[in-house]
Amino acid sequence: LRLAQNGARVFVSGRDEAALRGVGGGTQPLVFDLDDEAACAAALEQVGGIDILVNNAGMRDRRALADLPRAAFSAMLETNLAAPFDLARRVAPGMIERGWGRIVNVSSIAGQIARGDPAYTASKGGLDALTRALAAELGPHGITVNAVAPGFIETAMTDKLTDDQKAGIMGQIPAGRMGTPEEIAAAVLYLSSPEASYVTGTTLHVNGGMAML
Repeated sequence: LRLAQNGARVFVSGRDEAALRGVGGGTQPLVFDLDDEAACAAALEQVGGIDILVNNAGMRDRRALADLPRAAFSAMLETNLAAPFDLARRVAPGMIERGWGRIVNVSSIAGQIARGDPAYTASKGGLDALTRALAAELGPHGITVNAVAPGFIETAMTDKLTDDQKAGIMGQIPAGRMGTPEEIAAAVLYLSSPEASYVTGTTLHVNGGMAML
């Protein structure tokens, strides 16, 4: 929505068409499953040239190491790491041809600060590393690649935390509160803008000081 408000023609992707249409704000739905390579290719062909790619889909499996099957670990990597790679490699040629592009990956504080969640932590750490690798390769073509790493943000996911869990989290955040989706949107907007043309290969941490990296 923030990108659309600033003049971008925005396509929102996902598997639930009704939910995508509910986003509003002039955005257009693009229905496909990120884990389906053929569907990804068809969707991007439908859109045409893409100047800004925001990889913000993700999944999380909180099971401990001993309870986490290899298939579940692979599924986490497929959605959180392989899909951003696949989309980036598909949009990069057009960006190279035009000499301009922005790729913004939504990572997580978990990519740098491990607190269990082995599959999720590995996928987000890998996404940060992929961000740097793509930035190095695509930088000479006028394309920047960065990541935004949210800390604890007020969403439906954090609403499920108990009061004790929230109190424990707040004690670790110097800002004394959780962040808002609007604050993450502002970071994505900046990294997508011409003003950020000299920022690439970085992970912008938006976490209220919970991790000072």
